[in-house]
Amino acid sequence: TNEDLERVRNIETQAGGAFRTRTLNITYDASSGAAGMREALQQLCHAAEAAVLGKYNILILSDRRVNADNVAIPALLATAGLHHHLIRRGTRTQVSLLVESGEPREVHHFAVLLGYGCGAINPYLAFATLDQMIQEGLLLDVDHKTACKNYTKAVTKGVIKIASKIGISTLQS
Repeated sequence: TNEDLERVRNIETQAGGAFRTRTLNITYDASSGAAGMREALQQLCHAAEAAVLGKYNILILSDRRVNADNVAIPALLATAGLHHHLIRRGTRTQVSLLVESGEPREVHHFAVLLGYGCGAINPYLAFATLDQMIQEGLLLDVDHKTACKNYTKAVTKGVIKIASKIGISTLQS
């Protein structure tokens, strides 16, 4: 949830410095086109390397700066690209990757992000959509906390189902 992510973002003060969090922007100037995305990915990798060298052990990949002038690197591309970059550098085991994105909505989105190295996902736009649906009367007899809990529970069950199917097919082959 948004609240859980903020607790993680501020964990350094709560955990006595054992965990250090750095938020990395995964947006770039829309007018720069495909070349801008490539450059933004390279900048993301350099920023992550610097954070790992600075002893940050939780990196939050965030597209919250999306607006009319800035577009997001697709969350999966940013996560997988950074995951593999850190593996090549030999530093992947020193850091956890979290994603704060408006992009993931469906169970498949979550499963693929997790499969490509993400440890946790904050789908802030999905939560905002639930809030709007409550305000418009499209979700009846449910408050924000319950709606988010139900959504998270459904996504978790879906990811577990996918993981169990993958495990079964792997055992059979």
